[in-house]
Amino acid sequence: MSTNQLTKVLRYRWIIFWVLSLSYVLVYFHRLCPAVVVVDMMTDLRTTGSLAGFLGAAYFYPYALMQLPAGLLSDSWGPRKTITLFFSVAFIGSIILGLAGSVAWAIVGRALVGLGVAMLFVPTMKVLAEWFRIREFALMTGILMAMGGIGSLTAASPLAFLSNWIGWRMSFVAVGIFTLFLGMLVWLFVRDRPADFGWPSPRETVQASAQTYRLPDSIRMVLTNRFFWPIAIWFFFECGIFFSFGGLWGGPYLIQVHGLPKEQAAHVLSMLAVGMIIGSPLLSSLSTSVFKARKPVIVMSSTVTLAITLILYYFTDSIPIIGLYLVCLGLGIFSSAIVVIGFTTNKELFPVEMAGTATGLVNLFPFAGGAVFQPILGHVLEAHGRSGGAFTLAGYQHAFQILLGCAAVALVASLFLKETMVRE
Repeated sequence: MSTNQLTKVLRYRWIIFWVLSLSYVLVYFHRLCPAVVVVDMMTDLRTTGSLAGFLGAAYFYPYALMQLPAGLLSDSWGPRKTITLFFSVAFIGSIILGLAGSVAWAIVGRALVGLGVAMLFVPTMKVLAEWFRIREFALMTGILMAMGGIGSLTAASPLAFLSNWIGWRMSFVAVGIFTLFLGMLVWLFVRDRPADFGWPSPRETVQASAQTYRLPDSIRMVLTNRFFWPIAIWFFFECGIFFSFGGLWGGPYLIQVHGLPKEQAAHVLSMLAVGMIIGSPLLSSLSTSVFKARKPVIVMSSTVTLAITLILYYFTDSIPIIGLYLVCLGLGIFSSAIVVIGFTTNKELFPVEMAGTATGLVNLFPFAGGAVFQPILGHVLEAHGRSGGAFTLAGYQHAFQILLGCAAVALVASLFLKETMVRE
């Protein structure tokens, strides 16, 4: 590799990284945006809490199901084509959602959004693996997750401002147009590998003797590994908590139980994003430098999440405003940012040649958790009736009791994890 060629690779890869990172901001925005506008959507679409739950969860069903196909398409068709095509699908979905005349069409639009943005994370991991060295990969993944936190931040106060200005419908139309714009940037600037420009790869030479695994064998090895299931169960329940509260029902809870205006509720929810942004490097540092292990950090985070859900259940209507900020900050750190350690633990259970398959399979479970518990909580809230158009305190207490149960199961599952960090 000539010095001139290496310089081109090292410079251009940052253009690719920031285009993909900006796209990842949008993925998290779409994931959590209903929490701020769901009350307006329920009023406009004349829908119940149960259907609102299915509307929020409609993002998660296709997102979860597409994780393994995302890896297959990345390998066969290439990340650039895959992301561009499916971001076009997300654009159409966001437009349908914004213009929907019924909750059925809104669910269709939301599902298309989930289908479209589902094809970013795994293809991006493949692109980063081609353009960055192995020792740089963890850092780039951490930065990418922090950009997801910024996406969560834009789904709070900025969305509240935009929806107050142009309405929730035109907000989704505008976001849809921006989604299409990002898809165009991916097509124009992203390349699957340096070889697409005729440049050599900056990656270290891979040993020719490295073992290869056929996809069916990889899937079987993952699913029959007894240590895979505790981490999968942990993901399902831990992320089910975050997506249920932060992605949908946290906003109505703050507005209807604590009487916060939508803008202030959005400010409180923005602490979820702050927790994600500061939590990813914080927990990574605790794992690598303090505990020098993965499992204690996951167990600790699961314990804190259990404590937070206890507070939500027992003090549903009496948490002071500063406490609400801290609850959301804690959920952002200990039920969302912690997934960085979870994915690392899962990856380290298997040979590096199987990392894509292992990541794709375990990534089904956090989104399945959101898909299951968002409508369950909506049904529980609706079952307890309404008072003045708002869900009742008893309904929220019962809903948070379910989250408390989720936290307890996640904590138990974390105790059965295998320690995967190799200590020198």
